[in-house]
Amino acid sequence: MVLTLFRQEESKIEHINYIFCTDEYLLGLNQQYLSHDTLTDIITFHYHRQGQPVHSDVYISWDRVKENAQNFKTTYRRELHRVIFHGALHLCGYKDKTAKDQKLMRQMEDKYLSLFL
Repeated sequence: MVLTLFRQEESKIEHINYIFCTDEYLLGLNQQYLSHDTLTDIITFHYHRQGQPVHSDVYISWDRVKENAQNFKTTYRRELHRVIFHGALHLCGYKDKTAKDQKLMRQMEDKYLSLFL
């Protein structure tokens, strides 16, 4: 499913590591590397230049995904896939800093969720 997303977004993959961890572990990475003192469900580190094949580490908090699924009244499986697609979309160049970018990101997440779930 992620490979299909990258093909549709016309991005090539060299290597992606998906690392599943706890809130505590991901918070430490968020503090150390991004200077953010907040919990998050995903952090995507990319090691490639724009236009080059994707080389990345993607950290996902099991704890956040579980809590978000409850908060958003969805299944754990659906929320996990949303987060995985979110990270993949970042690697394809999508951003989510502005309201406009966030809206597009949600639309793209929904597009890929509808294709695969």
